[in-house]
Amino acid sequence: MSNQVLDKAKAVRQGEELNINAVDGWLKAQEIDVQGTPEVTQYAGGASNWTYCLTYSNVELILRRAPKGTKAKGAHDMGREFRLQQALQDVYRYVPKMIAFCDDDAVIGTDFYVMQKLTGVIPRKNLPRGLNSTPEQTANLCTNVIDCLVELHQVDIDKAGLSNLAKGQGYIERQISGWSERYTKAKTWNVPSAKYVMNWLQNNMPTTERICLTHNDFRFDNVVLNPEDHTQVIGVLDWELATLGDPLMDLGNSLAYWIEADDDFLAQSTRRQPTHLKGMLTRQQVIDYYLKKTGIECDDFTFYEVYGLFRLAGIVQQIYYRYHHKQTNNPAFKNFWVFVHYLLWRCKKSIKAQNK
Repeated sequence: MSNQVLDKAKAVRQGEELNINAVDGWLKAQEIDVQGTPEVTQYAGGASNWTYCLTYSNVELILRRAPKGTKAKGAHDMGREFRLQQALQDVYRYVPKMIAFCDDDAVIGTDFYVMQKLTGVIPRKNLPRGLNSTPEQTANLCTNVIDCLVELHQVDIDKAGLSNLAKGQGYIERQISGWSERYTKAKTWNVPSAKYVMNWLQNNMPTTERICLTHNDFRFDNVVLNPEDHTQVIGVLDWELATLGDPLMDLGNSLAYWIEADDDFLAQSTRRQPTHLKGMLTRQQVIDYYLKKTGIECDDFTFYEVYGLFRLAGIVQQIYYRYHHKQTNNPAFKNFWVFVHYLLWRCKKSIKAQNK
């Protein structure tokens, strides 16, 4: 396969430079086999934590750190992310190998960890140029990605030593009240109150709650594909939001990002993964496939669908709130309020369809 389709880091963004001498000295002090002085590049994806590639003469490593100015470790807990993946290595085959964790602020001013670099293809908005996928290959890729989520939800959390990762029971209620509160706090004058959707979610919580390990940001652009066969997954990335939660809510979160080929133009403008390709499953087909593979019984997925859309509306509104109050001047966020309207409209549409 051509190197052109492999996912590559780019020049480090201004203001996000890494003190590479300090990192290099720390790595060598840990007796990690790195040779020479590394070239440092940065990945464009991941607006939350900053991710760098350290290219040594004998090995390439990935470094993850919290953004500058972060004081609340709960929001960017590098230690938790490192320990979670370390615990998963023996029970979930798609986790990169963890190499070292640093909680000494004297090194670069914040916690960071270093892990194995997985060389492959990351399916972002579009597949890389030069990577031609037939509908059959695309369908195979699609089900293989869903299978990774199925496999994650079937991890034995006790065996992995992760039963104390989070509270677990009561997850559904905490998510509905938590996202309702976050949306209300971030509301600006130009978006709806969302009370109708929040009340509906509160009044329609499922009586059955299943607790398993959930990723909570499971999308195509968080998986790495085999460079020799792009239908095969070799890694799952970005474990920052992983917790003990309900598997169907995790699936609902993923489907909120799932844009189909015949979705409207507003949905298409938000697409960030190649779910529009011929051969990709529709959202309903994903639900049917997942339920069949897991054996979970669910006669009506509406609650989980609406939750995923409402949670995404909350995330988008939190970002827009920062732009609205001039805490960031990124022009990409200027019209995010429009998408909040759109996502809440989708929530109401799903609720009304269920009531018919």
